[in-house]
Amino acid sequence: MNTYKIYTVDEAKKRMERYCAYQERCHKEVHQKLYEMRMIPVAVDQIIDHLLRHNFLNETRFAQAFARGKFRTKKWGKNRIVNELKQREISKYNIQIALKEIPDSEYFKTFEALAEKRMQQLASEKNLQKKRKKLADYLFYRGWESELVYEKVNGI
Repeated sequence: MNTYKIYTVDEAKKRMERYCAYQERCHKEVHQKLYEMRMIPVAVDQIIDHLLRHNFLNETRFAQAFARGKFRTKKWGKNRIVNELKQREISKYNIQIALKEIPDSEYFKTFEALAEKRMQQLASEKNLQKKRKKLADYLFYRGWESELVYEKVNGI
């Protein structure tokens, strides 16, 4: 028999407060979690409203933390950050605010360091075209803008 815990609205609220307090969450993640808890739509709306009113859930704050974190720890470029935020159904407005969290000087410095590190890894590649392609693929995968990537690749 498939048994699962049944939550009251108050229990679900408390659980979601802890879930949101642990780390920034987007609306989509909270909806998903409540769906997994088998909450009915009316309860979901009530809980999300509670989380918003008590500032446990804040899409702008989530987007800013996400952009900062992915840039600093995973060295993602703006394209990848924007795409990931869109997948999480973050508004265009909040995406724009989030991108302001990344200082231009730090952005370009990180790009250069990442490109140089990858070049060192590709040092054994003798074929210049292959080396350029591998570098470009690596930087595009991480979401860096094509102007930056092509300028770097053509500089080899």
